[in-house]
Amino acid sequence: MNSQGFADFRTGQAIPRGQVSQMPFADFRGSIVDAVAGGQRVAALFGDVADSTGNIDLYAVLADSSRALVRVGKTTLDSDRFPSLTPDCPPVHLFERELAEQYGVRPDGHPWFKPVRFHSSYRPGHDAWDRKPGEHPVIGVTDFYRVEGEEIHEVAVGPIHAGVIEPGHFRFQCHGEQVFHLEISLGYQHRGAERTLKGGPNKRTIHLMEQVAGDTSIGHAIAYSQAVEALADAQVPIRAQVLRGVALELERLANHTGDLGALATDVGFLPTASFCGRLRGDFLNLTALLCGSRFGRDMVRPGGVRFDLDGARKEQYLERIEAAVRDVANAANLLWNSASVQARFEGTGAVSRDTCLALGMVGPAARACGVDCDVRRDFPTGIFQFTLLPVSSWTTGDVFARAYVRWLEIQRSVAFIIDQLQAFPDGPIRADVGPLKPDHLVVSLAEGWRGEICHVALTDGHGQFSRYKIVDPSFHNWMGLAMALRDQQISDFPLCNKSFNLSYCGHDL
Repeated sequence: MNSQGFADFRTGQAIPRGQVSQMPFADFRGSIVDAVAGGQRVAALFGDVADSTGNIDLYAVLADSSRALVRVGKTTLDSDRFPSLTPDCPPVHLFERELAEQYGVRPDGHPWFKPVRFHSSYRPGHDAWDRKPGEHPVIGVTDFYRVEGEEIHEVAVGPIHAGVIEPGHFRFQCHGEQVFHLEISLGYQHRGAERTLKGGPNKRTIHLMEQVAGDTSIGHAIAYSQAVEALADAQVPIRAQVLRGVALELERLANHTGDLGALATDVGFLPTASFCGRLRGDFLNLTALLCGSRFGRDMVRPGGVRFDLDGARKEQYLERIEAAVRDVANAANLLWNSASVQARFEGTGAVSRDTCLALGMVGPAARACGVDCDVRRDFPTGIFQFTLLPVSSWTTGDVFARAYVRWLEIQRSVAFIIDQLQAFPDGPIRADVGPLKPDHLVVSLAEGWRGEICHVALTDGHGQFSRYKIVDPSFHNWMGLAMALRDQQISDFPLCNKSFNLSYCGHDL
């Protein structure tokens, strides 16, 4: 326990809940504001109903990359109102809106107070929104910000889209083609995933984790498994750690390659678009060769993995991945060497480093702004404790930067996979996992292909989940997309949107 009242420990380390001492709200608030000002990040801010009083316990999870530690603090609200942290600590703006929606507590002074996912309060009788009794959660609380002035007009897109994507509403305030402001409204398919996890783990839990964000099955399954293993004192065999790392990087390869192709499509550059569409399938097929599922379902389980890689398939793996990355290099170089493509990429949708830090952005979107962050290096777990994977970054924060960081990561992921398979250790692929420790807490971080995945598990006196918090990287980054459109042409929206490629369902938990 440090002097500020926050408990400091490693990601993937379970601690007794009693080690997170109760703090007065003023100290809790001040510690978070000071920590973020000092370079730490808010990985999670969430609530839980206090058993004895029915009041709301607030938990904050801070990521301190300078010491490779996570820090957890706690306070209890004695009323349904509290002074908002957002004016002094912008990265918590969406977390506070989520708290209001879930538990009916109102952050006074929040600059943009409105729902996140449009559902009723988890506590009947406690509602943070000013609406009539029995009124639908969407009614009366979804007013959009408006820019007034001569020749200002609105463009509304969604929530129903022409493509096969999930619902999201995008409201543009424009003067001619110039975008003054973009407001993004999500949450139309809120699934209540976190509430479903209470009382677990059970047979359904791992399958739900693999579908938190369907294109990040491996990332979320690893984060969950690490949490369970910490709570059960299970030791994952080294061979299983290697296989997890390979599967995670294959997931990154497939999605980054697909994104390069999609970006090429958005600017009408068909050679790279066609090549990368096929090559994404090659990486997905390598994942299927590993576990039978192109999206990595059923691969990762608490204690290790379910599928092994024999000698013959390992050699086949090495041949196919080296051939695939050669083809990706050809396709990517066509992209970088095209003047017309670069004219559309460079300077489009730029987000400054200061804005990125203020919003708490993560993953390739943050690294494209020059922010040096990567969970695999800063908070290493599994095989990443034993191997250094260089961080890929750029400085311009525009569409080009977000595309080029993906290309750098593709090269480094391939090198990692080849190195791991060439030095593939012998041994078992799964260890037994016993019951979970009662009254403990664990924070598990993993670097998914979109960025930092954060899972926080709290167990009750019987060793079951009393609260399970999931933060998908998209939750941190959607506001970054809104800022990228400021002073851009509205026709640049599809390109900027694809350069972030954020998850709707990962946000709408």
